[in-house]
Order: sequence, then C-alpha cells, then structure tokens
Amino acid sequence: PAGLDDCAAGIDWVHAHRDELGISKVVLQGESGGANLVLASALKAKREGRLDRIDGVYAMVPYISGGYGWATSRKLAELPSMVENDGHYLNVQMMDLLVAVYDPAGQNAENPLAWPYFATEDDVAGLPPHVVTMNELDPLRDEGIAYYRLLQRAGVPVVGRVNLGLTHAAEMSFRQAVPEVYRAVVRDIGGFAASLTA
Repeated sequence: PAGLDDCAAGIDWVHAHRDELGISKVVLQGESGGANLVLASALKAKREGRLDRIDGVYAMVPYISGGYGWATSRKLAELPSMVENDGHYLNVQMMDLLVAVYDPAGQNAENPLAWPYFATEDDVAGLPPHVVTMNELDPLRDEGIAYYRLLQRAGVPVVGRVNLGLTHAAEMSFRQAVPEVYRAVVRDIGGFAASLTA
C-alpha cells in the first residue's frame, strides 16, 4: 500500500539526516491504523535489510488483523474481543468497510505487510524493542495481545500493556475525559524512547 511506502520513505529520509537533525534514536509510534503502519514498517525494513533505521516501535491499540468480516465462530475462537467489545466506540462492521478501502481486491488478506497479525516468528525475529498497548473494551484488544505474544515468542524485547476500562484509542481521542491516562501515555512514550539511548 502507498501509505506503507510513504512510511518507509520517511524513515529513510530521517535516517539519512540524523546528524543534521540532531537525532540519536528513531522510534516509530502509531495508534490504531497508525500502529498497523509502524508495525508493518518494521517488518518491511527487516525484509529489505533496513532495520538500522529503526531503534524502537511503540504501537497503540493496533488495527492489524483485517478479520472484522470473519464468521462469528472464527472471531470467538481466535480474537473474541471482536465479539465481546463490538459497539464499544468501534463497530466491527464499520472496521470491515475500512478493510475494503485499504485492500479493495482482498489480495493482501494474510500479507503481514498489510495485516501484521499474520506475521510469523521468523518475520519478527531480530526486530528492535517494541511496546504494544491494548485497551480492555476495544474490539481490537485480542489482536494486539496476539502480536505482543508473537514478539515475545520470537525473543523481541517487548512490553505489553492492557489499559483497563478504556475503549479503542480513548487515551488519545478522549484526553479531556481521561487526562491522567493521556499524561501517563505521553510519559510512557517518552520513557520508552529515552530507555533506548541508555
């Protein structure tokens, strides 16, 4: 997808200008569809031998399975939060419409560069440190947990966090309603980046 190519081009540009920009570390951070792009960007960089450009990845409430139109039986067996939390801020049927916009012909339904949920341990082995956060009341919760566990199995340094009582992207989208959570997330992103310079 063009968006992923744009991310790769941006990463390459920042890497080439690190000294000029005074940048010591590059951390990719994204939320929801943006988390899809940062996770896929790391996978793409590994495939292309460009991992030296990325020092860490912080993925919040990742939208990474593309499975929102799956049969209910598959959702319950594989990613039950899609059923349990459907309608808590996000509607799974609406998310399935977005899948059709992202991959109109459905040719990339299990391509990890489009849907990182389908990455293998070999795909993620050797990636830089990650943080993956999920929210308890989010239909996407279980795909984030699955990706966290994949990274863990592959030996990638990773921290996983489930924020209790929050819907999809509430910590950023509803920051006036939950200011303490918003501030905690900002501190955590900054702390993660700082930890990579040690």
